Amino acid sequence: MTMDLSTFKEELLSVMEKKVHWSGAAFANGGVARDKLYIHFEQEFRLFVRDFPIFVGRAYVQCPVASVRRDLAENLYEEETGGIAAGKPHPILFLEIPRGFGCDMRRFDSVQLLAGSQKYRDVIDKFTECHGWEAACAIATIFIEGTPYERGEIDPNAPKRPVQPLEQHPLHAHYGLPLEFLALPRIHRGVEGGHREAAWRTILEHVSESARPGVVEAMKSALDGWHSYKEAVAEAVGLRRP
Repeated sequence: MTMDLSTFKEELLSVMEKKVHWSGAAFANGGVARDKLYIHFEQEFRLFVRDFPIFVGRAYVQCPVASVRRDLAENLYEEETGGIAAGKPHPILFLEIPRGFGCDMRRFDSVQLLAGSQKYRDVIDKFTECHGWEAACAIATIFIEGTPYERGEIDPNAPKRPVQPLEQHPLHAHYGLPLEFLALPRIHRGVEGGHREAAWRTILEHVSESARPGVVEAMKSALDGWHSYKEAVAEAVGLRRP
């Protein structure tokens, strides 16, 4: 079974445009109790932030295409060391956010994933470990890092991902988190454009027709897992579906 490039691209974009959850508005508008935010931070860190460099590394070691490996190596180096832009490993910078809220940082050493979070993590591990470099790249660099605005990354006429000033970041605007603890969101504003371009170039130019259906399957599985994760976190922080 094969898939033409146009269909492949639309299938991937369709998945990403469904990466939306009803709880997003509450997190964006200050609707989550301050004393419950640590749950979100812990789950996000343990689920994919801490190990994101590993996911990229899995794609790298499986990939036979030198130009793709170079893009992955750059991404991996920045995530793992911060040597290009951030100055520190990105997972370490993420932890500045809960530190700024006064969370007990010892908790981040042994986070227990919620059932929905574990389902998503299982999908990530499955498709980055043993379903080929193509699926690993798609999950790590498009799905995990991507947003519902991916069409705007490859189509100049499509809506772009909204980028608000750091002063309007929800954690600062609604919870008063000092801006110095938002180093990672600040860095992401500078490097994500290049990452998105490289990710889509890799998937659209280097995935063969025969591998495309498997990549789409992986992305759909990731979307299902992501929704389970978001449902679990929403329930844990006390949100109820409108």
